[in-house]
Amino acid sequence: GTITREEALRRVDPEDLALLFVPQFQAAERERAASTDSLLARGFGASPGACTGQAYFDSARAVEAANQGITVVLVRPETNPEDIGGILASVGVLTSRGGVTSHAAVVTRGLGKACVVGCEEIRVDLQARQFEANGRVVHEGEQISVDGATGEVFAGLIPTFQPDLVGQQDTQVLLSWADKASRLGVMA
Repeated sequence: GTITREEALRRVDPEDLALLFVPQFQAAERERAASTDSLLARGFGASPGACTGQAYFDSARAVEAANQGITVVLVRPETNPEDIGGILASVGVLTSRGGVTSHAAVVTRGLGKACVVGCEEIRVDLQARQFEANGRVVHEGEQISVDGATGEVFAGLIPTFQPDLVGQQDTQVLLSWADKASRLGVMA
């Protein structure tokens, strides 16, 4: 009763709502990783969601690994249209260059995959199939965890969960208010 429904809707950042539809790290496990030396680097969170997988540095090798049942995070200096196969095969993407309008950012947002771009703290060596971050080396096949909302990159596996929208009463109320206030229709 302190503010109107319309004001409440205006105060909600749509990007915050996007987090309700994508995997997230389990909070306690993320905090544990952040309090140890597992945090490797920070870049720009380009596509929300969290993921864990084995680092692969070549799109073709990423596709091959994914076809073998391996969960893959594609790591590149930057992506280009030729990397689409690797992006599709991966649960997330990490690049050392680029911004929130870069190829990797735009494509992963469209696909609903986690992505961190412009992570300048990592030095990707495609020939050696590894990257270095703050004195640590991550080789191809090693587990990394990427948070596309915060831009954080961790060594190792951090468990994720898919938020349950049905059980979130406050979210359901907010979305029903938005439906009632909406004047935009979509026809296909």
